[in-house]
Amino acid sequence: MKRPNIILFYCDDLGYGDLGCYGSDAMKTPHLDQLAREGIRFTNWYSNSPVCSPSRASLLTGKYPAKAGVTSILGGKRGTKGLSLEQTTLASALKGHGYQTALFGKWHLGASADYGPNAHGFDEFYGFRAGCIDYYSHIFYWGQGGGVNPVHDLWRNETEVWENGEYMTEAITREATAFIDAAPDDEPYFMYVAYNAPHYPMHAPKAYLDRFPDLPPDRRIMAAMIAAVDDGVGEIVEALKQKGAYEDTIIFFSSDNGPSTESRNWLDGTEDLYYGGSAGRFRGHKASLFEGGIREPAILSYPAGLAGRQGQISDEVFAMMDIFPTMLELSGVGTEGYDLDGHSIFDARSGNALSPHKQLFWEYEGQLAVREGKWKLVLNGKLDFSRTEADAVHLSDLEQDSSERINLAMQYPEIAQRLERDVRQWYQSLQEEA
Repeated sequence: MKRPNIILFYCDDLGYGDLGCYGSDAMKTPHLDQLAREGIRFTNWYSNSPVCSPSRASLLTGKYPAKAGVTSILGGKRGTKGLSLEQTTLASALKGHGYQTALFGKWHLGASADYGPNAHGFDEFYGFRAGCIDYYSHIFYWGQGGGVNPVHDLWRNETEVWENGEYMTEAITREATAFIDAAPDDEPYFMYVAYNAPHYPMHAPKAYLDRFPDLPPDRRIMAAMIAAVDDGVGEIVEALKQKGAYEDTIIFFSSDNGPSTESRNWLDGTEDLYYGGSAGRFRGHKASLFEGGIREPAILSYPAGLAGRQGQISDEVFAMMDIFPTMLELSGVGTEGYDLDGHSIFDARSGNALSPHKQLFWEYEGQLAVREGKWKLVLNGKLDFSRTEADAVHLSDLEQDSSERINLAMQYPEIAQRLERDVRQWYQSLQEEA
């Protein structure tokens, strides 16, 4: 059997409720909706962190963020260290088995070239190393501190390139389609397409804004940025089809965390929360361990390998750290010899997508959370970076209350206590391994 190509699409701050196939009546995402119809759409797919860098570390290493050594948002100042070179990424694992590897877009696992994509198994890199950039000037303005000047952040491998005026979402798509067009037919590749949209700053060309004349301004710019991503996915899929490679390509689409409420998203000078992104019915946003911060849209397409399962909707529980072993299994490489927390989502006997997780755990900035079946416990929960939940212990039955509005900790104290013990023991084990 021909070894499949692998493409990971990873958005930035995209909410669960911001795609047409996930129920949005405002966003227009026809290409992603089509991808979902031709593949599997997941309703219980989680990020391993509610913020950028740790989520990406889990995606690329198959480990919980703390075990990958990245538990917080990494800075963008040049020279900033990142993901340890001792960590094996999906790129380096596949490269060792004959795959060509490429990253187009956001890295955010070390602003230093010593910790950049080329040092972690990517043959080709075009994009930026920090957490965000201006979409047209490609300058990183945020979080420098101490009066440090803004820094330009656009690279082709380790060479700085200047493309002032090029809209970043379209530039990422341009590079990805060019890579597909140039790829040899007899060599498989792994391509990580990491769009920075719809992360701030809120920028989009007029042509995209004009598609949404009736939306309020905050939703309109969000819709325009997502539409640019959707168009990009459509162009990349079409490039695969023109090359005759679509059937033999595994495509996974998701996002690093939930939508941001940070006031810097908005451009009217106020410091009010930003409401442009949608977590759908879920509570919480970026930086929260409630569902809105960590439950993500996720689509998997592989025509040659998922025959008969097109259009399926899976309610099984999975996480970003499952992508590493899943891709190694589907590519025929296998996971033997790798130290992973994630598991392949496909049952080897039935071929069905079944959850390998009895429990899933999270930790971020003093918050802890665990999911076990229908139960979800959040300790010291926040709604975003600044707003704290009133109850220090919050237990939810997600089958009856997926929005986590009703706290059942007093009604089911034994369950709350047991889950709290489990998540604290898990967190303590991370400290002991550190």
